[in-house]
Amino acid sequence: MTGPSISRTMWEAVERYHGLTYVAPEVREEANGAGLKGFWMNYFATRVAPVGAVGPEIVESIFFYYGPARVRRAIPDAWNLAAPVDILAARYRGMDRALRSQFGDLIDSGEMREAAELLRTAVLGCDPIGRTLYAGWAGLEWPREPHLAVWHGCTLLREYRSGNHLIAVCAEGLRGVDSVVSHVAVGEAPRAWIRDEAGWSAEDEADSVARLQARGWLDVNGRATQEAFAGRRRIEDLTDALDQPVWDRLGAESGERLFALLSRLVSSFPPDDQLDWQVHYPEPTDGSGPTP
Repeated sequence: MTGPSISRTMWEAVERYHGLTYVAPEVREEANGAGLKGFWMNYFATRVAPVGAVGPEIVESIFFYYGPARVRRAIPDAWNLAAPVDILAARYRGMDRALRSQFGDLIDSGEMREAAELLRTAVLGCDPIGRTLYAGWAGLEWPREPHLAVWHGCTLLREYRSGNHLIAVCAEGLRGVDSVVSHVAVGEAPRAWIRDEAGWSAEDEADSVARLQARGWLDVNGRATQEAFAGRRRIEDLTDALDQPVWDRLGAESGERLFALLSRLVSSFPPDDQLDWQVHYPEPTDGSGPTP
């Protein structure tokens, strides 16, 4: 597997294995048992827990895609309900249960062990500088159980790419809400994400539309221009380029093998909320973009 698209192709395989954590009921059950309340508190607290009981400002910076109001309904209250170490333990317990339910006796298969070892090698190509969330997860010990080691490795690579994407968005000069609105405008995300998923208000959206119109990314009707499509391509291309050393470190032959292994492992997983968003958010056919 070679060429400029390898980073994105591998991200999709990694994301599907990691992403089970957001849909598996076992993970929510364990988080609730640890004291967390609701989906969003679970989401923010379990992802940022390796960094510690940080304040909302830091979480807003790391989770740039989400509106401050959404973050502040969960953080810092989460830390009054459960310590980060207990939240992490709950997340791994939940993933252990969820993966055992998916794979049964295959959790200790040769392919699972091989995938875990390949992921360990790939992670050696990651540079923690500027990737705060990745650095926090990288400070944790790898689980001994192969199925959890694969999830841990996929989580490291997923959060590494998330950090790379944040760097690329900032390099393009976008604010968090602008990233979401422009993503929707070019047809790569459902419009419902602006409010329902990312938690931005109507005023936030309107301000973003005005900024994107001023820079020539949206026309007077709120539709994406060629400048918007070119800008979004620059973001994805830079994200891929920042990811590339990971896959160079692994090598083409091993990369192809890891992709094949992960693809087989996730074949029975439910649709991913990012990669398969059309399943969760059927879009209207009129091509409407953000509200101008």
